[in-house]
Amino acid sequence: MIGYKLTDENMRTFGGFQWVLGELLPVPPTDGVGELCGRGWVHIYDDPLVAMFLNPIGANFSKPRMFMAEWEGATRAECGLKRGVTQCRLIEEMALPNITTVQRVAFGILCAKAVCHKEQWRNWADGWLKGVDRSAHAAYAAAHDAGNYVPAAHTAADAAYAAYAAHAAYAAHAVAAGAAAAAAGSITDAILAAEPAASQAAKYTAYAAHVQQDKFNLSELAKQAMTYQ
Repeated sequence: MIGYKLTDENMRTFGGFQWVLGELLPVPPTDGVGELCGRGWVHIYDDPLVAMFLNPIGANFSKPRMFMAEWEGATRAECGLKRGVTQCRLIEEMALPNITTVQRVAFGILCAKAVCHKEQWRNWADGWLKGVDRSAHAAYAAAHDAGNYVPAAHTAADAAYAAYAAHAAYAAHAVAAGAAAAAAGSITDAILAAEPAASQAAKYTAYAAHVQQDKFNLSELAKQAMTYQ
């Protein structure tokens, strides 16, 4: 099977592990159990764009390199965010997609819209995506509105959904703040706010969608985000 692996500029990953192109990396067997953040799993992504959009809440490589990878053995996926595998070989280095701050904000908005149903925030989100109003004033107002969003919960599943949706809305708050910084011309602040916030919005939206057994396709949202300028 094919996946995608990010490394730092020296082909190293967590703990300074050194990867070598073409060499198979077997890890301690897990038999498909255990947490993905524990021993026995190599982290990869199913989609190269998702890998780059989620880098800020993953390894957060400042100068990432991306490789196409072959994997086999046991596997475990985390709501479309990442995948754990037990055997992995880097087979080809790939060019990194050029993702702009606008596209990162768009990705965060598109993800958060799946679970953040506050009308005022959604109106801002739709307007921002259409390019109607990307002003700092509107974005700050939307950030405040999303920060006050707490969905209702009546069952245990609802409570889990509500918790994740609230986290996604909080991330939507930060995405809007990032959009505001971009609109105000503070590109450094925009990047610092938008990149991790967009990733967090994707993460918690994916969890909420998983709880509700909703169809949520990060790959499609990533592709859609790349169309924004």
